[in-house]
Amino acid sequence: MQLPNRIFFTGVPGSKWSGIAQVIESTLNLNTSDRTPEREYTHEKFSGHKGAYFGTGMEFPPNLKLVDNAHTSMEGSRLIKSHDWSYMLDDIRKEYPLDWIILVYRNSAESFRWWKQAGGFDISYPKYDAYIDDRIMRQEIDRQNELMVNYAIENNIMWQPFNEHFFKGSFNIETPDIDYNKWNGIYITIIK
Repeated sequence: MQLPNRIFFTGVPGSKWSGIAQVIESTLNLNTSDRTPEREYTHEKFSGHKGAYFGTGMEFPPNLKLVDNAHTSMEGSRLIKSHDWSYMLDDIRKEYPLDWIILVYRNSAESFRWWKQAGGFDISYPKYDAYIDDRIMRQEIDRQNELMVNYAIENNIMWQPFNEHFFKGSFNIETPDIDYNKWNGIYITIIK
């Protein structure tokens, strides 16, 4: 299967979307030239964040004209990560009609709890200062999830669990060495 130049990737803080992003990058052999030591955050035994994140108050603003600025190479397909893409789904489709969007959904309450457990405002990369406090963060998680779900409904987009069937059904790839149990209750969809 031919992959696009860019795959816009979004999920709410705490949805475990960053771990899923790493699995997708590895499994599909995507361009990871946006990774640097400064763009990594480790939470306990998990490599929580790797590579560039776009977002309000983050290293790269959520500006569709700047999405190619984070990678040092334009070879191959690149995952472009931002929580803010949930606000810009129609704009992404118009600006980059040949590229894909991947949405990751997890219940808002569970996402907020995991984000707090993973470090919350103490996460060193990316910075979440623009969310100001826990109350606003929770509101943003709710709003971003609502936007993704509504977009999927309005466009007849089907969600699927992120499990062993995702790569087989979407890319005809077997992934026998991945433990999908840590992603129970998480849903994903690809908009091509």
